[in-house]
Amino acid sequence: MKKMKFLIGAILLMTFVSSTSKFTSTQVGDVAALFNLINVDDTMVSLEGYAKKGAIVIFTCNHCPYVKAYEDRIIALHSKFKDTYPVITISSNDPESFPDDSFEKMKVRAKEKGFEFPYLFDETQEIAKLYGALKTPHVYLLNKEKDAFVIKYIGAIDDNTYDASQVKEKYLESAVSSLINGEEIKNKETKAIGCSIKWKS
Repeated sequence: MKKMKFLIGAILLMTFVSSTSKFTSTQVGDVAALFNLINVDDTMVSLEGYAKKGAIVIFTCNHCPYVKAYEDRIIALHSKFKDTYPVITISSNDPESFPDDSFEKMKVRAKEKGFEFPYLFDETQEIAKLYGALKTPHVYLLNKEKDAFVIKYIGAIDDNTYDASQVKEKYLESAVSSLINGEEIKNKETKAIGCSIKWKS
């Protein structure tokens, strides 16, 4: 009986290690993974094709209330930095678990909100795993250095999800401004606050 329990425990541990080993734990200073994903306008968008100097990559989705609270701020960030560090949003959620996050409904949401930036569908969830994204929203600020995109900031957009008027620390905006001005980024990593990414079983 003890041997059986040990064997079951070992199998469960191996399964856990196998599943989590697919995720990459990225850090500030790492080279970001390239991607080429379908956009809501049915075109393919690649990181290297879209971003010239760098990009603000945000893992997001349709249904999450945290994302909805940030949508207008994401739109404003793209408007402010589109010539230098444009926004690219990516949904990696499993639409079978959350039908509101389907590709067709992504198209509807993008049109409703007037997104002027790519809203890409990471159907295989590979890109979220390569970046180590866990939340929606989860931000990765990338800066092009030679032929690579280097991660310069990871985390939250700011310090107040539900009340933009009460924000004291604009982490992402400050990080982008520091890059543009050739200054050291004050906060290079913060805790991403939001809904968990909905993984396929």
